[in-house]
Amino acid sequence: MSIARLKRWERNQIKGTEYGDGILTKRRTFQHLYAAGELRDYVEEATGVRCVSAAPGIVYAFKDDAARLSYLARQVAPDGEWLASEDTASAITSVVAHLEQRGRMPQLEEMPQLIISLLGHLRPAELKRLAEQEADPAKVERSAERGALDTLLFLALELFHGRGPVSSLPLPVQLDIRAFFPSYTEACQRADRLLFKLRDDAYVRRAMNGSIAGKFTATALYVHRRALHRIPAVLRLYEQCASIAAGRPGEWSVVKLRHQGRGVSWLDYPEFDTDPHPRIAASYAVDLKTLKSSFTSYADSTNRPLLHRKHEFLAEDDPDAPKYRRLTDAEVRAGLYESPHLIGTEDGWERELVRCERELRGHRLVRRTTST
Repeated sequence: MSIARLKRWERNQIKGTEYGDGILTKRRTFQHLYAAGELRDYVEEATGVRCVSAAPGIVYAFKDDAARLSYLARQVAPDGEWLASEDTASAITSVVAHLEQRGRMPQLEEMPQLIISLLGHLRPAELKRLAEQEADPAKVERSAERGALDTLLFLALELFHGRGPVSSLPLPVQLDIRAFFPSYTEACQRADRLLFKLRDDAYVRRAMNGSIAGKFTATALYVHRRALHRIPAVLRLYEQCASIAAGRPGEWSVVKLRHQGRGVSWLDYPEFDTDPHPRIAASYAVDLKTLKSSFTSYADSTNRPLLHRKHEFLAEDDPDAPKYRRLTDAEVRAGLYESPHLIGTEDGWERELVRCERELRGHRLVRRTTST
């Protein structure tokens, strides 16, 4: 008898009868359906190692803890790439780029061997002086702030698995702690305080309401994935906790963070950038109090929900925001938003376009043409 590890929302795809904690199919297979986190717990018990929920229904078990910690660090702050270097000048340029990207000077142990050989004739103090002369101070400052927050996020997430000594952390994290905090103890204490704030409903709502990115509603904050790094650290931690608990789907465009209760939904709008009012393709949601998850596909729907005011899901300085905002302004002037309850789905939106004698050509609203 074979055992398949399926997700609970796939129950309606399986034909069979309930049997114990699963389903006995007509083909004489036993299908056990896993809730969010249950598969991770099962793999951890079977392997004896700490695991990570990588995606819905997918768990990573690592050969050693160092590999797991490196993976988590990359999820919070992806590794930057070193610029190609052929001589001393290009090697210095590469160091400057690292300084601007990470907010700190690179240390010898993290530099590529080629760059070390090209800059070996320079004293560390001289290299630091040259790099700081060339670097943009504003970029360095912003990156340092982001680096400190990323470090706090990593340490907060690692609390779920039990933090080890600083020497057990990935080298880039160790160096960030050394650069941005007085001590490892202080960094851990600040991370704990950040994690504790997730329990404060009023604090979370204020963070959402004051976020410079995303659309704040009566129940949640909606943020496009490319603006996720711009929301307050406590909200980034909120989303990261959900991904650790249940796995973040591979395809998603907008994340929904609830402030009434604790739940996260990843919403997939495949044509967000090209469709002026993108239609939803799928939704994956997890309740952080119960760890129950659900998946909804709209592939067969004939009247899908769609988005309006796309610029509100982004940061204000997103390069596409002005184009989306101009479309919203034109639609408001045309009277298309006079009845918000009617325009949330394809059919309702089309009826309002007809009523207002308008149609869309890309991200431009024009008067509807009538055929003779």
